[in-house]
Amino acid sequence: MRPVSTPPRPRGRPPLSVDRIIAEATTILDDEGAQALSMRTLAQRLNTGTTTIYRHFESRDDLNARAINAVMAEVEVDTEALRHQPWQQACETVVHAMFDVLHRHPNVAPLMLERVPVGPRMLAVRERTLGILLEAGFAPRLALQAWATLARFVLGFGAQLNAAEPEPPATWAETVDWTQIPATLAVAKHFPIPLENEFAFGVKLLIRGLEGELSDSPS
Repeated sequence: MRPVSTPPRPRGRPPLSVDRIIAEATTILDDEGAQALSMRTLAQRLNTGTTTIYRHFESRDDLNARAINAVMAEVEVDTEALRHQPWQQACETVVHAMFDVLHRHPNVAPLMLERVPVGPRMLAVRERTLGILLEAGFAPRLALQAWATLARFVLGFGAQLNAAEPEPPATWAETVDWTQIPATLAVAKHFPIPLENEFAFGVKLLIRGLEGELSDSPS
């Protein structure tokens, strides 16, 4: 009599890496926004259970913080090149690199406004910028204030990216009765300014303000 073979046990779900979970969380943020990101939704998208997610993340806040950290890892600046730039240009390079990343991930900036991002990637960007300012002669306290102002400026504009209204059609101005609008507002008819241009202009103003603070501060 031939022995009855026992059917093989079904294999469990393959283990999920933290990087894979964070990548999927970032995709949900990009595609659907922060309100769509939950442990249950993430587990469903990864074809797993919420218990697996909680094995790696203490809470949704923890998940959000680590997703932010992963996004900020995309801020790429050449540290060696920054050392050879005037501090003004180096600061502009850093903040524009941050803004470019938020432009690719516009749903992430509002999360960063809810809590101060303190992940290692964001801290690395901060330390790099503080080093630039300290080498330029900024006192430590002034350097910290300068960084905080620049970072919050970037986040403020970044938070507007997913709320920016589409550009009106070319004929929109023809439908407005400009005689009923004050001249100070009517200039928008001739000079509509994209958000990116406003950001670049504001950065230059901030840098000029920091130049004045540096020259006025005691050596």
